[in-house]
Amino acid sequence: MNENKLKELKLKANEIRHLIIEALDGANHNTGSGHTGGPLGMADVFTTLYFHHLQHNPENPDDPDRDRLILSNGHICAVLYASLALSGYFPTSELKTFRGFETRLQGHPHRGILPGIENTSGPLGEGLSQAIGIALARDLDKKDYIVYCLTSDGEHQEGNIWEAAMFAGNKKLNNLIQIIDFNNIQIDGPVDETMPLEPFKAKYESFNWHAIEIDGNDINAISDAITQAKNLKNKPVIIIAKTLPGKGVSYMEGSYKWHGMPPGLKDVEGAPPKDEQVKVALKEIEEEKSRIMNKEL
Repeated sequence: MNENKLKELKLKANEIRHLIIEALDGANHNTGSGHTGGPLGMADVFTTLYFHHLQHNPENPDDPDRDRLILSNGHICAVLYASLALSGYFPTSELKTFRGFETRLQGHPHRGILPGIENTSGPLGEGLSQAIGIALARDLDKKDYIVYCLTSDGEHQEGNIWEAAMFAGNKKLNNLIQIIDFNNIQIDGPVDETMPLEPFKAKYESFNWHAIEIDGNDINAISDAITQAKNLKNKPVIIIAKTLPGKGVSYMEGSYKWHGMPPGLKDVEGAPPKDEQVKVALKEIEEEKSRIMNKEL
């Protein structure tokens, strides 16, 4: 990836983070709810997909040859909505309705009410099975689009996702790419303290998956891993993206406390007062934009 493209994608990721904070500010005022850490941490992955790798068309969202993106960990949907809006599926101004009553931007995505949403998600652990079903239908239809499935580390504490992983490996499904947000947080605390997953990579390899570990906030590494995954045949691929939850907002980074809480809801130790949290977050994101523009990264 050349420097101009990398800079463009970094600016997109920065803009997505800005939109996420604005959407969560709206969610806080609408219903006092929302997830922050995961969406901010996955902004680089979603940017690389929607603006570099994913074959999609907002003017024809039901194109039968489009790639499919299945979001299993639906609680991070703020990053999906921001990516879709920035891609042109709906106006960015609608993000302010996030989690409000009668909004199209529900707290978990709902297929059929918003263009670009491929699956309804909510209960964790189901998305991989949904993605496998789509991949099987694709093969029956003799199509060659790619099915991407976004999952989380916490939901891998559930048994049904491992049944799906075993099935996909046994069927040697091509062009099924799982990207896991391995950020080591869940609502009750760090994943490795709540229910450890290691040796995670070895588990997937034992189920006949090809596994790639990357820095999930390095756009070059994300893109290279996706390219490698698309070129690999005869088995599904999992990209283990080690992300920093709350990426881009210093008082949120690495803290599980921001897993399921929007900025501005309440005072949190180590964070600005609740009335200042949104303002500080947007200021830091804007400062990061300036650094990208000035090539200080």
